[in-house]
Amino acid sequence: MDLQLTGRRALVTGSTSGLGEATARLLAAEGASVVIHGRDAGRARAVADSIGPNASVAIGDLGTDAGADEVAAAAGDIDILVNNAGAYEHLPWAAATADIWQHTYNINVVSGVRMIQRLVPAMREKDYGRVITIGGGLSMQPFDNHPHYNASLAARHNLAVSLARDLAGTKVTSNVVAPGAILVPAVRDFLVKLSPERGWGDTWEEIEYNSVREIVPNDRVRYGRPEEIAGAVAYLCGPYAEYISGATIRVDGGTVRGAF
Repeated sequence: MDLQLTGRRALVTGSTSGLGEATARLLAAEGASVVIHGRDAGRARAVADSIGPNASVAIGDLGTDAGADEVAAAAGDIDILVNNAGAYEHLPWAAATADIWQHTYNINVVSGVRMIQRLVPAMREKDYGRVITIGGGLSMQPFDNHPHYNASLAARHNLAVSLARDLAGTKVTSNVVAPGAILVPAVRDFLVKLSPERGWGDTWEEIEYNSVREIVPNDRVRYGRPEEIAGAVAYLCGPYAEYISGATIRVDGGTVRGAF
């Protein structure tokens, strides 16, 4: 299926690894020019070089206004903004201090706001654009752990819908893709190391099946793959998704249980 992205230009924040990298690769495969973003120029350039001539780089810390200015200037005229960049620490309530909450909110929420404010006005002016925010199921069904991260995801969902309302009447849309537990290399390594203690098994097939059932029960009984998140993002970027705005597409194997 041709998603009709040829000629479009996309900035994927936090795209030197993981979900962001997978998304940038798929958008490029669908014909878009992609801007690889990160804070490490060497890593960003390596990803861009591996994609090919339709990939460029934008380096900057989105946790600061100056860094966001640098990224926006390097990215140029953007049709698609994928707000993927973010981070968090695994901390319980007792260890998640107010300073950590503020830092997490800045990195996970305000960083996306900075890019929206710098890039969406031009989308509005030319009356075309796509903004996709990467959220997560913890925004709706939070764990007792890492409360600062759970809350920041909820804010990402909320701002994306508010933006969609603000863009009413234009051909610019704002949506959320909410991943479940996704199997990136660091997650697999963590699970393999933890398996002997938990008794999940020796083969990867056993470890995946048993760890999913214990940690993140879902209807597919597996972890998602980065390419599956990328597929949902890519669909929202094209003309077939023009009638979708203010929506959340959950790609979580059924982890979040809800009819609506």
